[in-house]
Amino acid sequence: MINRFLRHIKEGFYGVGRHSAMSVSSASAVTITLLLISIFLVVTSNLEKITSKIENSVKISVIVSYDFEAQEDLDRIDSQIKNIAGVKLVTFSDKEMEFDFYINSFPEEERVIFEPYRSENPMHHAFYVEVNEGSMLQEIASKISAIEGVEKTNYGGESSTMLVNALATTRQGGFILVIALSLLAIYLVQNTIKLTIFARSNEIWIMRNVGAKNGYIRAPFVVEGIIIGMLGAIIPILTTIFAYIYLYNKLGGKLLSGIFVLIPPHPFVLYISCILLAVGIGVGFIGSFFSVTKYLRWKR
Repeated sequence: MINRFLRHIKEGFYGVGRHSAMSVSSASAVTITLLLISIFLVVTSNLEKITSKIENSVKISVIVSYDFEAQEDLDRIDSQIKNIAGVKLVTFSDKEMEFDFYINSFPEEERVIFEPYRSENPMHHAFYVEVNEGSMLQEIASKISAIEGVEKTNYGGESSTMLVNALATTRQGGFILVIALSLLAIYLVQNTIKLTIFARSNEIWIMRNVGAKNGYIRAPFVVEGIIIGMLGAIIPILTTIFAYIYLYNKLGGKLLSGIFVLIPPHPFVLYISCILLAVGIGVGFIGSFFSVTKYLRWKR
């Protein structure tokens, strides 16, 4: 009798120890997953800002033919460009403005040599067109080129379109990877809770026999899953806050050049931290809820 009692105590301690080890293992797996999610959230968020800045900086320059410099022709061209779907803003620049812009690109001591040409200004009237999405540059430029009176258009060619598309593809791929990693975290938590349920199957069986409802049985496992998710989010949150602030200050808020400006740490790191905590709680809740529900349905 005493030996049986001691054996039960030993098995109980062994079960608790094994369950604790599984919980720590699951929390560690969630930590690694959330660290990866944090990295991709930071990268994709900054890519979103960089892409938007590039899209806003890339404009289509529209050169007007010399034969269509009358005001009614300029008004017609302006109206037709604005009616094209995807056009955000159209700015007109007359010949004088174009001439000044050109000579100002030279050192001040060299500008005087261009002044004799001002009376017979060889420049064209021009329109500068901003678009809603960088991926539409080529399509809109083709439509503008077909307008009567437009001599040519220029938007940087395929290199600009390829750059915008590459950044957009990277950004979309990052979001897909974040979703995939979240599903992986749910799977890991679900397996841990499943092992916990099997380790406590006798306790659940007794609770069912004394009339306990499914919600009452499910609650502690769901709470455990949420706690695992919250514990798994602590290290990623702290790492994100301190690492991003350090990198931002180290790089001076810029990456390579002034075009690639990073998002300021505050309140950016706070948003990322809240997302990581929400993802941790979410995967813990979902993983534990479905795991327990499936077991209770199977044991019904």
